[in-house]
Amino acid sequence: MLVYIAEFIGTCLLILLGDGVVANVTLNKSGMKGAGSIQITFAWGLAVMLPAFIFGASSGAHFNPAITIALAMDGSLAWSLVPGYVIAQFAGAFLGACLVYILFKDQFDATESAGTKLGVFSTGPSIPNMGRNILSEAIGTFVLMFAIKGLAQAGAVPPGVSNLLVFGIIVSIGMSLGGLTGYAINPARDLGPRLAHAVLPIKDKGDSNWGYAPVVIIGPVLGAIAAVLLYGAIPWQ
Repeated sequence: MLVYIAEFIGTCLLILLGDGVVANVTLNKSGMKGAGSIQITFAWGLAVMLPAFIFGASSGAHFNPAITIALAMDGSLAWSLVPGYVIAQFAGAFLGACLVYILFKDQFDATESAGTKLGVFSTGPSIPNMGRNILSEAIGTFVLMFAIKGLAQAGAVPPGVSNLLVFGIIVSIGMSLGGLTGYAINPARDLGPRLAHAVLPIKDKGDSNWGYAPVVIIGPVLGAIAAVLLYGAIPWQ
């Protein structure tokens, strides 16, 4: 039960801080409006790192169904735990997005652009191209998963330092690839908040763009699985 609680709360914190920075930077009447993509990218890295420090020892701090499924594929996690992890991750992401709306409701009301409002909750491509968007998400998640597995090659890392390295991984992916699709690299991170956008009474919110959902499911899952399979095939010793 503790692992599921950890994944639920951890993913909730991830989205509260991650979607929160997007709201902070993009919504009208926010005190940090216009701070830009650099603040967003660094804040997303911190949004992953902080709950990882808290819950890493409890659940492994996945906060991401693609990572959970990939770790089950390579035997690092029992398949019996996967449904509970995934449910907790999606539920936590949904709650985190709802909290962002509650906190920034006045700013949402002051913002006219429906696209900006959706962008607080979920990702989208700079140029829509389903195949290339899926590839972008797959490669971004491959880098994430392969780098996380590769931390084992760094030798004896002091407790907690690996979480700092994960921060660097997230920021690196965002800085290099984030402009293509917004680098969801996590189905729960996108679809949980997208569902919140769909059901919350957001003023003039527009469509939730569910047609984009395959990109943030297929890409991350395939990328994470490919990463663990390649990592396992390399003769490290």
